[in-house]
Amino acid sequence: MFQKILIANRGEIALRVLRACKELGIQTVVVHSTADADAMHVRLADESVCIGPPPSRDSYLNIHQIVAACEITGADAVHPGYGFLSENAKFADILAAHNITFIGPSGDHIRVMGDKIEAKRTAKRLGIPVVPGSDGAVTEEKEARRIAAEIGYPVIIKASAGGGGRGMKVAHTETDLEIALQTARSEAGAAFGDDAVYIEKYLEKPRHIEVQVFGDGFGHGVHFGERDCSLQRRHQKVWEEANSPALNAEERSRIGGICAKAIADLGYSGAGTIEFLYENGEFYFIEMNTRLQVEHPVTEAITGIDLVHEQIRVASGGGLSVRQEDIKFNGHAIECRINAEDPRTFTPSPGTITHFHTPGGLGIRVDSGVYSGYKIPPYYDSLIGKLIVHGRNRVECMMRLRRALDEFVVDGIKTTLPLFRDLVGNADIANGDYDIHWLEKYLAKGE
Repeated sequence: MFQKILIANRGEIALRVLRACKELGIQTVVVHSTADADAMHVRLADESVCIGPPPSRDSYLNIHQIVAACEITGADAVHPGYGFLSENAKFADILAAHNITFIGPSGDHIRVMGDKIEAKRTAKRLGIPVVPGSDGAVTEEKEARRIAAEIGYPVIIKASAGGGGRGMKVAHTETDLEIALQTARSEAGAAFGDDAVYIEKYLEKPRHIEVQVFGDGFGHGVHFGERDCSLQRRHQKVWEEANSPALNAEERSRIGGICAKAIADLGYSGAGTIEFLYENGEFYFIEMNTRLQVEHPVTEAITGIDLVHEQIRVASGGGLSVRQEDIKFNGHAIECRINAEDPRTFTPSPGTITHFHTPGGLGIRVDSGVYSGYKIPPYYDSLIGKLIVHGRNRVECMMRLRRALDEFVVDGIKTTLPLFRDLVGNADIANGDYDIHWLEKYLAKGE
């Protein structure tokens, strides 16, 4: 087991990893920018190192400063959390060259899954169902028209190196295709420095289903069930739940088994999430995230397994602590991402939190790094906390969530709490009857 872990992140995820390390008796080092000097994870860590000014590029994305912090403090491993350098293959490679363990997969696996085209090819080879579309990058309009005609309109054009909805355009007819192709390539080049795009069948009313997987790097893999992340705004997840209200036990077991086998065959090490669009009983691979997810607590709630503990165990060479038959699913869990944003316009709302009170009681968990008097900096992601609620079934979970949202108080800034209070009372949400387009349509009606 590691002696000292450096946490290369900030906010609630840095605090989440820090807590896991303390439970395992591992010394902790956190890095921080000057803007985060008073952050909760900095206060609680055994050691802290300031690595630069507020801009991420000068601090949390500064690989050389982070490696130097490891060497100064004697950290023998780095946990990257999510975001920032968590899916940076170069970072994983550099740590390995300095004999520092990256708590995550190999740089090679990060590279494969970071390229959307190569990821799709790999998924197909591993037996994971994929969305019909091009086998590789599409550069000419003639080729795009041929592929679109074969798979049928509407189609979606996606950036190979993309994410977050950038470089994605939908074409409903052949007339739309030329403009969509040009626009997607232009956006992809500007956002990612790579204008390669590919084409897939566009599903009209899919759900976003993701499967939590783990590999030990020695040919063994397991799954921890699925999460439904269909409530999204501009391709960003807002509300996640496990298990999905759209799947039955047979579908859950089938897709979980496919993913666990794929991870084992890949020789993958650590946590990963295989993401799908799901429509009419069929799953279609869209991407794999080679890191811990923001929404991992709902999986922990229904399995009772600490996924960060598992990450650390696997990275230290201890292998998986559970076999597939040991993993049981209990009840239902929902996570709401509470952001420092206007609940209607979603404009960021940095500032000082004058009063912060979290809900409590059975089945309630709040992951947050803020406190009364804390100043939300304007430089980073607007997430200030996650409310995770667990119940014996979805009905109880929803009732508990409604109560918890009423108890949650954040004064001094605007937050998205009012949005969740509206959603929890909506009939479609109560019935689990929604898809990836539902939330944006709901918000448009309120404008």
